[in-house]
Amino acid sequence: MRSVPAPREASANSDKDARAVLPEGTAVPGQVPAEIFAAAVDTFVSGQRLDMRSLARRLGVARATLYRRAGNRERLLDEMLWWRARRLLDDQVRASIELAGAARLIAVIGGVLYGISTDRPLRAFLESDPETALRLLTGTGSAVHAGTVGALENLIDLERHRGSFDASLDTPALAYAIVRLSEGFLYADVIAARAPDIDRAPDIDRAITLIQALLLGLDLSSFPERGPAFRCSPRRRA
Repeated sequence: MRSVPAPREASANSDKDARAVLPEGTAVPGQVPAEIFAAAVDTFVSGQRLDMRSLARRLGVARATLYRRAGNRERLLDEMLWWRARRLLDDQVRASIELAGAARLIAVIGGVLYGISTDRPLRAFLESDPETALRLLTGTGSAVHAGTVGALENLIDLERHRGSFDASLDTPALAYAIVRLSEGFLYADVIAARAPDIDRAPDIDRAITLIQALLLGLDLSSFPERGPAFRCSPRRRA
């Protein structure tokens, strides 16, 4: 039976795991001036469209100055979305400290999916500017998509190295597949709006069911009788 860590031990362990999964932490991005970032976040969480002209006016600076200091609108949105995602990931990693292996992966992923699905400012962004939102949330070059895949790789490897999870698939492929599957369910309605012949709505419970089946089905630690033929290298590096 797994022992429950004492409060101080649990806190230290959660800090260690959070750093392992998100080495950059949850601080605001250092490359964007704090006052600009705070104003952008305030605009976003209020459900308003982030407009650089309006933001410059609010800050009392020229638009050219704003662009020079913070980059363009998409760069600022990308930084902000990834910062908000990091905070959500950090919360879920800390909340799952008493779990291990596939159970922990499922708990963290499920918590993140429910958090995103109930994020009102994010839904407002998706509804008001779906093309930009999808590009930033799911594009391979976006901080959000790449960062989420990277954080999930770190969490999978954390559980692998502890011997509590042993998937028959390499870590990068597994993390990428889970993130892409999650995106397909999270943004199903927005994607469907761009394809009139498709009628879908977000279904987080179904996404979690599929991810759970995937993780448990691949977890060799649950099936010790499986032979070496089922095994893949845990991580492939260039």
